[in-house]
Amino acid sequence: MPDARIFPVVLSGGSGTRLWPVSREKHPKQLQPLMGRESLLQNTLRRLEGLPLGAPIIVSNQEYRFVTAEQLRQLGLAAWTLLLEPAGRNTAPALTAAALYAIRDGADPVLLATPADHHVRDAGAFREAVLRGLPEAENGAVVTFGIVPERPETGYGYIETGVGAGETARGAAVDLVAFREKPDVATAQTYVAGGRHFWNSGIFMLRASVWLKAIGHFAPEILVACRKAVDAAHDDGDFVRLDAAAFAASPADSIDYAVMEKLPAAKELGVSGRVIPLDVGWSDVGAWDALWQAIDRDADDNAVKGDVWLEDSHGNLVIAEHGLVACIGCEEMVVVETADAVLIAPKARTQEVKRIVSRLKAAGRSEVDLHRKVHRPWGWYDSIDSGERFQVKRIVVRPGATLSLQMHHHRAEHWVVVRGTAKVTRGDETILLGENESTYIPLGVTHRLENPGQIPLEIIEVQSGGYLGEDDIVRFEDNYGRKQ
Repeated sequence: MPDARIFPVVLSGGSGTRLWPVSREKHPKQLQPLMGRESLLQNTLRRLEGLPLGAPIIVSNQEYRFVTAEQLRQLGLAAWTLLLEPAGRNTAPALTAAALYAIRDGADPVLLATPADHHVRDAGAFREAVLRGLPEAENGAVVTFGIVPERPETGYGYIETGVGAGETARGAAVDLVAFREKPDVATAQTYVAGGRHFWNSGIFMLRASVWLKAIGHFAPEILVACRKAVDAAHDDGDFVRLDAAAFAASPADSIDYAVMEKLPAAKELGVSGRVIPLDVGWSDVGAWDALWQAIDRDADDNAVKGDVWLEDSHGNLVIAEHGLVACIGCEEMVVVETADAVLIAPKARTQEVKRIVSRLKAAGRSEVDLHRKVHRPWGWYDSIDSGERFQVKRIVVRPGATLSLQMHHHRAEHWVVVRGTAKVTRGDETILLGENESTYIPLGVTHRLENPGQIPLEIIEVQSGGYLGEDDIVRFEDNYGRKQ
């Protein structure tokens, strides 16, 4: 592998509400396996393999830090930094914080800033395009990647260039003229016919110092706030936590609005904009209709995932995560089934899913935030059943992982081991439980669950009591720095 010349900055802080009910605020679309066995975040890093890479910086919301870290560990990366935003401030502050972190030791690396939630069908062609743009970025240009449009799309912004992709060497860089807002149909048709407009991919490559120069010129208040947030950041091993008060003081703005749309006219800045055309089967996977466009479909134009049976149905997207889904006579529909929610909508109206999410959020529904299956730093749990004064959970603990030493005021718990070995602390005693063995944790007794084995530990937990909320936990010791 050549010396590192590109340092990925993966922007992984979005909530992806238009892909509800699979995407939830605390387990969003970039952490979901929408395009195969691995998540969109993992796919994003996989497609960079083979490039001359340094350790990636992943900018993520602190709410889903543990599942993000676990997915990074699964990739087997030699090194990475998980930079945590204490609050969402959009992509411009995220990239600014990453650039400041990248230059902290005096280096000035080339950053490849990419969203974590996009899909690229031809990863090899994408890597070739990155290498074509690398010399431009190393020489001080801002390189953006423009998607060769497949249709007159009104849902994307466009990049206008000085020379069309067909008028120059295949895939060579062309001059950036302007960023254009999402157009109406007639304008989009003109853009596509003219050949000099590309979809805005939101992927950029530039030196850290070039970005900091540009953000300092166009949005100095973002730079000031992010500099303070990085200077006061806390490194606690797996995570680098930006200072909460300083980062919250930054204006919220996107890379496009804060810098890119202003760049072509700012001659005084002395920074050129260059565009690398991309024809790689790209999708931002922004809504369910976009996912249908991006994945393979059958002879009837249906895209399915899971246990799905179709009869006389055409042009549908059907996802079954938990049970059997059968469709009869469905045309151009989206059906998404999860363990605790089902979405049914015409494919043409899936952009409106966020309206349902807003209403559910206003009503205080938990389905907005979390799945029934909830990821934790030690593994996960699935709430199998619940009723008045009881709840049943399936709990899986990773090998070597330990839950917090804790106590509950309002509930008792019964644990049955169904796979693996459990090390249980219960008051002053410590016991080992094998498969088909059980224990009882009385109300008010300090306890802890550990997996000392080499395989995942799986238990069934039955809770009983007057209050069963997740906030009825008093933690005394925790390996993951949690208080409640």
